[in-house]
Amino acid sequence: MNISQEDRARLRELARQQQELAHSPRNERLTQEWIAYGASRQPARPMIRIEIDTFEQDVLPALQRCTGEEARAIERRMLRPIANFTLFADDTLVPDHYAVREHLEFVPFGLPVRRQETGGVGHHFVPYLHDLEEDMHLLGPSVYRVDEAGAQAEQAQAEDLFGDILPVRREGGCLYSCPMQDIVHIMNMDDLYVAMIDDEENFRAVLGRLVDDYIAFFRLRQEKGTLRSAARGQGLSQGSYCFTEELPDDVPQARLDQMWLYMDAQEAAGISPAMYEDLVFPAYRKLMALCGRLSYGCCEATHPIWEGALSHLTNLRKVSISPWCDEDFMGEALRGTGITYLRKPPATLLGMETPLDEDAVTACFRKTAGAARGCKLEIAQRDVYRIGKDVGKVRRYVELARRALEG
Repeated sequence: MNISQEDRARLRELARQQQELAHSPRNERLTQEWIAYGASRQPARPMIRIEIDTFEQDVLPALQRCTGEEARAIERRMLRPIANFTLFADDTLVPDHYAVREHLEFVPFGLPVRRQETGGVGHHFVPYLHDLEEDMHLLGPSVYRVDEAGAQAEQAQAEDLFGDILPVRREGGCLYSCPMQDIVHIMNMDDLYVAMIDDEENFRAVLGRLVDDYIAFFRLRQEKGTLRSAARGQGLSQGSYCFTEELPDDVPQARLDQMWLYMDAQEAAGISPAMYEDLVFPAYRKLMALCGRLSYGCCEATHPIWEGALSHLTNLRKVSISPWCDEDFMGEALRGTGITYLRKPPATLLGMETPLDEDAVTACFRKTAGAARGCKLEIAQRDVYRIGKDVGKVRRYVELARRALEG
C-alpha cells in the first residue's frame, strides 16, 4: 500500500466522522423516511438529492488533507456523502459502512473508447465506424470479465486502513446498460442516424449483438455468484437510490430477477417515437425483461415514447423527467401508478458561477410540484459542473426546492 502514516491517520479520522454521522438522529430518521418512501406505491414527501460528483472540484479540495494520490481517492469517496449531509442538507444518506462493489470490465465489440479532451468538460469521441455496411468487419466480440481478485484486494486494503472503526462490506447495486451510448462512443451520431434510415438491417444487427453481449455478461455474473441484490441505500444511477420493498436486499449470489436495472437511450432523442419503438425498444426490452425492477432515462425526453413503449413495461419503477420532458404529460401518465417521477431540474439553476436566481428556482419547483401532484416524486439534481466559490448556495437551493415542493 502506497499510503503514508499521515494519510492513514486522516482516513481513520474520516472513518470515525462517517460512523458518527451515520448513527446521528438525523441520518437515522432520514433512513427511515427513505425506507418508507421505497415501500409505498403512494405519494410521499418529495426526496431531494444533489449529485456532487460533477462539481466536487469546487467543494472537496478545501476539505481534503491527504497528500498521496491513492489516499486522496479514498478520501474523496468518503467525503462526498459527508459533504452532502453537512454542507447541502439534502436527503443524501451517510452510509454506516465502506462499500466494496464488483470490479468489472465490459468493452463493447472489443473496441476501447477513444476520447479527445477539450481542456474543459467538453470532449469528442474518435469513431471507428462511419458506414456500417463497409465497417461491420471492425466489430469483434465484446470483451467482459469479473475481477473478483481486484474486489477482494480493495476490501482487504479498506479493512486494514479503518475496518476496526468503520465496517467494510461487499455491496451490490444496479445492473447498468446503455447500448445506444456504447454505439455513439464508436460511431458519430450523424453517421448513426443515417445508418438507422439507410441501413436498417445492419443497425439492427449491431444493436442486437450488443444487447446479446450484455445479456451474456449479466448471466456470467449470475453464474459466478458475484451479483448482490440491492433494495436499500445502494446507488441506482442518475442520483437515485435502490430503496424498494419489491426486491430482497443484500442477497449474495442473487438472481437477475432480484436486481435493479438502469437503462437509457438519450442518443436516440433525435429520432421519432415510431423509429424508437421499431428499431431500439425491441432490443432494449430483451434486457429489461431479465431484471426485477427498472429505472429508465437520462437527459432524453421520455414523454414521446411513453405510450408506445415505456408504458408497457410491468417492471418499470422510476422514469427520468429531464428538462426536455413534458412535465404535465408525465405527471398525468404516472399519477396513481407508483412509478417514481424522477425529476432532473435544469442544471443552469444551480450550475452557474453566479448568485442563485431564487425566483427562478422557486418557480421551477412549484411547476414540478403541480405537474407531479399525486405522483411519487424524487428530485435528482445532476450535471452541475461549476458552482463557483459560494458553496452555501447549494444548501440554499435545497431549502428553496424543499419549500416550493412541500409548501
